[in-house]
Amino acid sequence: MAVLTGKQAPNFKTQAVIKNDFKELSLSDFKGKYVVLFFYPLDFTFVCPTELVAFQEKLNEFKERNTELLACSIDSHFSHHAWLNTPKAKGGIEGVEYPLLADIGGKIAESYDVLSPENIAYRGLFLIDKQGIVRHQVVNDLPLGRNVDEVLRMVDALQHTEKHGEVCPANWNKGSEAIQATSESVSSYLAKK
Repeated sequence: MAVLTGKQAPNFKTQAVIKNDFKELSLSDFKGKYVVLFFYPLDFTFVCPTELVAFQEKLNEFKERNTELLACSIDSHFSHHAWLNTPKAKGGIEGVEYPLLADIGGKIAESYDVLSPENIAYRGLFLIDKQGIVRHQVVNDLPLGRNVDEVLRMVDALQHTEKHGEVCPANWNKGSEAIQATSESVSSYLAKK
């Protein structure tokens, strides 16, 4: 598996569904913003709708952080559109407003090295900074859903580090004490714990 952290995020151009509209999108369209690009296996499945709805419930919190959400699976934009028009009570994702990227053939998933042997995407997630560099990545196996609050925490940590030049220790949350990248700072921090 490729480690993309610290490297330029692979660009792509593909059809997407945003609400009920079809639009061609590229990763480069989001230069100057933070991007959370997350892959999921398939439309109309089981863990996937719980994740997409959970991300939608926190959409405003991502927007407050100048962060765009992009979801991607190997399905077509037509399949995404049908799923968006299926009520939640029937396993759909009605109400999701962020873009759903079509990846027929799995070329985007392959470029991020999350394409499974079954030619569906693992649950890969990539936090991309304003310059297009991957700053965080995590990949879950198919049955393991993600924690959206942890994704927000990672966005907060990245933005704190960029703004203050401090590093964020384990279990750090926005507003918590961060530390300098020095032996003295970590010693002082650990002594308080």
